[in-house]
Amino acid sequence: MEQPEKPEGKNRTGFTTGTSATAASIACILSIINQKKIETVDVLLPKKSRIKININSCEFEKNNARCSVIKDGGDDPDVTHGAEIIVDLELTPKTNSIEIDGGDGVGRVTKPGIGLDIGQAAINPTPRKMIIENLTEVGKEILEKNGVRVVISVPKGKELGPKTDNPRIGIVGGISILGTSGIVIPYSTASFAAAIRQQLDVVLSMGDSTVALTTGGRSEDFARKIFDLPDHSFVQFGDFSGYTISQCAKKGMNKAHVCGFIGKFAKMATGVKQTHVKGSKVDMNFLSELARQCNADEDIIEKIKNANTARNVQEIILENNIDGFFDLICSEVHKQMRSHSENKIPIEIILFNFDESVLARYPKQ
Repeated sequence: MEQPEKPEGKNRTGFTTGTSATAASIACILSIINQKKIETVDVLLPKKSRIKININSCEFEKNNARCSVIKDGGDDPDVTHGAEIIVDLELTPKTNSIEIDGGDGVGRVTKPGIGLDIGQAAINPTPRKMIIENLTEVGKEILEKNGVRVVISVPKGKELGPKTDNPRIGIVGGISILGTSGIVIPYSTASFAAAIRQQLDVVLSMGDSTVALTTGGRSEDFARKIFDLPDHSFVQFGDFSGYTISQCAKKGMNKAHVCGFIGKFAKMATGVKQTHVKGSKVDMNFLSELARQCNADEDIIEKIKNANTARNVQEIILENNIDGFFDLICSEVHKQMRSHSENKIPIEIILFNFDESVLARYPKQ
């Protein structure tokens, strides 16, 4: 769940997989009603605004139809951007009944804690509600005499699923049909925070209470070699260290191992809660003062003050054998993370080198 780099300038919004499935469902029922191909539909969104969606393909008969939409994530770098979302809709004898299920490429739930029953298709509550509301609106006459069954499939879903957080939270076999607003806001802080909360809920629902919080994919790979924890207990917090540890405390976790590299830790040590590269800078004066506390020579302290990056500082420290510097970094990160968690959860800090070795742990083992 690594958070992507946000580019400069205004970004184009898109629409969710849930909106895609809803649009395809509307096209299906309209093509059955009108017995003609549907090219665009208006989708009623959860906040009651509407969005026009183009229909990619539309095939129909008297009692069934198959339509698809190409998911457009706007400028959000989501792996599902460009995926074809297909809906097969058929009429059933059950008056006023709307059944919704997942077909090929839509994942199935295997773990509790995400608000869906085990074995159920990974179609979240909001998209289900959107489909029901929109079909009820446009298919009123049909539903007076029949019911409908909607099956959502994603041809590339099995391929895309492992590239999402689904395996980590126990959704297998494909992607999820998601969306709370129906709209994709590029680089959304809210969606990233929601994903963190969901992962923590899965950990607790599985009866676990220890997590390894990592700054990204590489630090997670290193952490997995140290900690024998289930997959769902490894949580990437990206730039949201303060938020993540506060949620761990709020949800009652028993222990958090916080793992990462010098770049993020140098910022976290100064109390920065959100460490985005453009939103915060490494304080070289702070790092030079830590070196001074470790009895570094003045010329080394000056080098640190003029360093380009935190990694450059690490190289200076290692080249000059400044003992205790990395312990101090971890100690400062520990102090800040304890503060963000209101001292409610035991925390261990682990600083990795880029060769997988551990530069420091705090508290010391």
